[in-house]
Amino acid sequence: MPEVPDHLDDGLSILFIGFNPSLQSGETGHHYANPRNNFYRILHRSGLTPRLYDASEDQDLLKLGYGFTNIVARPTRGVDDIERQEYAEGREILRRKLRQYLPRIACFVGKGVYTEYSRRSKVDWGFQPDPVIPEIHEFVAPSSSGLVRMPMEEIVGIYRRLAEFIEKQGS
Repeated sequence: MPEVPDHLDDGLSILFIGFNPSLQSGETGHHYANPRNNFYRILHRSGLTPRLYDASEDQDLLKLGYGFTNIVARPTRGVDDIERQEYAEGREILRRKLRQYLPRIACFVGKGVYTEYSRRSKVDWGFQPDPVIPEIHEFVAPSSSGLVRMPMEEIVGIYRRLAEFIEKQGS
């Protein structure tokens, strides 16, 4: 199955970083394409997007200053199908992308994504105090998967912190 293309550009406000694409994302070529994934609903409800976007419009979020990538590019049924070596390679590739594009914020969609990237075992939601790449604010947000048991309002509230930060920065 083909990889889902990254949406990257210089000067992004936020680069959203997932574990890896779902099989549905691999089939469609769009990020967060599984209809049970709440990603676009969360962005809209948190105030990060002015309207509800569809996965087929993922490239349009570049106009808002938002990009997409994953720590592992290969689509799988779930994170259990990712090999340790894929994480090690993906971690280095991701660090190169971050250094090249220098988004203002790297938003890790799930604590597990951030722990794989940072190699830190203890992580809280929100901005991280000691970023791996000092020029980039690192933000850890809950996964948008429909399997997450956290209440939607709590998830939206965490993402709202991003919207507030961007608004204060005048982006």
